Amino acid sequence: MARIITYSSIGSSQGKTDLEDADVFMLDGTDGVRKISAVELANAMMDKSSKSVAAAPAGRSGLYRGANLGSGSTFEAASTAAQRAAIANGSFDGLFIGDYWTVNSVLYRIADFNYFKRSGDTDFNVNHIVLVPDAAMGSGKMNDTNDTTGAYVGSKMYTDTTTPSALNAARTKIATDFGGYLASRKEYLPNAVSNGAQSAGAWCTSTVELMNEPMVYGCFIRTKMNGSMHLYTTCKHQLALFRLNPAMINLRYYYWLRDVVSSAGFALVYNVGRAGNSGASTSVGVRPAFAVKGATS
Repeated sequence: MARIITYSSIGSSQGKTDLEDADVFMLDGTDGVRKISAVELANAMMDKSSKSVAAAPAGRSGLYRGANLGSGSTFEAASTAAQRAAIANGSFDGLFIGDYWTVNSVLYRIADFNYFKRSGDTDFNVNHIVLVPDAAMGSGKMNDTNDTTGAYVGSKMYTDTTTPSALNAARTKIATDFGGYLASRKEYLPNAVSNGAQSAGAWCTSTVELMNEPMVYGCFIRTKMNGSMHLYTTCKHQLALFRLNPAMINLRYYYWLRDVVSSAGFALVYNVGRAGNSGASTSVGVRPAFAVKGATS
């Protein structure tokens, strides 16, 4: 049975066409007559339009919303059971690119849906969202000197768990904030440098990592290529967050990317928004990305 929709502009003059939060629509159908606010209707229409394509992640990855989904001391406390179920079953109902939770005082924003699915030497066949924080989670050096030997996996940023490095401090916090919802997967990461360029890599167990240039910009820009041209990566396309809202790249602070640019430096995003690089011993912000899985109950 089709529903009849009537519109009532409460407290506004006759003939007004723009909507306000106080405006309501009346829905009449198999569920009876009920009210829906303009905000709820807008969200419902976005949700409906995203389901008009065959695959839910593909539809939702093309829609930016930026809504507050909740807050709490942990992800479980900040999110709802329905949200977690929508991640687990891959429908992602009620979730859109740019939406965010504030967990333990950090704003984590949805950057993509099923970005890593079916990747890895061990098949990562798990429905998930990718989150990135809106602000740097600390800052630090890639290495104590301007040296990129060992590439990303060989850097102090990646390996130092005792001091710890800014990345490993962020990993600890994210593991605490998300607990069992933090997804572990396999990612191909660079681990050697020759002639100032990445020359080898390996499959690594991964949870929280610095982003690479393709994830942020959609391609390699500053990353050096030579005869070996070892740029293999499972993170090979731009995150939907940055494609739909490029302003989310340029947040007026520096943050590291994991790509080797020379024998002395790594790639980064400059505070003024340009793609750049700096010596490995420079202290720069850490803005990682990570996958979160849901739960059916």
